[in-house]
Amino acid sequence: MVELAGVLGGAVLALTVVALHYAKGTGWEASEDISQEVLEQRAASVPETDFPEPYNRSIGGGGAAAIPAGGSEGELAEGEEGEAEEEEGFDPDAIADDEVEYYEVEFAKEGETIEVANNENLLEAGEDEGWDLPYACREGQCISCAGHIEDGPAEDYIRHSSNESLFEDDMEDGYCLTCVAYPVDDFTLETSESP
Repeated sequence: MVELAGVLGGAVLALTVVALHYAKGTGWEASEDISQEVLEQRAASVPETDFPEPYNRSIGGGGAAAIPAGGSEGELAEGEEGEAEEEEGFDPDAIADDEVEYYEVEFAKEGETIEVANNENLLEAGEDEGWDLPYACREGQCISCAGHIEDGPAEDYIRHSSNESLFEDDMEDGYCLTCVAYPVDDFTLETSESP
């Protein structure tokens, strides 16, 4: 019985000491929040560019190459018209049923040639065949779905409904974004090829 009283007395004493220690506090204080300061320093270290967001100030890049110094012609001034309106793309849904045309597109890596309508993009045409083709945004804003047209400049064989990632030089070299590329002629396409 004496041993039980000693154990209980020791436990009560130990709990009392621990409670008194923490009642006074540990003396630790949280350090000042510097997260906003760090973000501002990082932003200040990145040079300003003319790229639209998300390419501007993006960490890790936005999937597009930089424009060499002096390589950009700038934006059109208010009231000016130019080729920018033509390059906006087109609406494939606006093609009337009696105006739909079909083209032979050879998917080189898949080893097959299929017919693709001028109102169907190359990515969806390949997926309809059961092929696992790469893509990410499906809106022409990245180059995950990029492909290469072996036969010449891309603009001779496809039209993009939207293109925010490929430069004119890339198009001249035959690159296209399969998620927004619609055929206008027969050609050979290598999927999973980016500039």
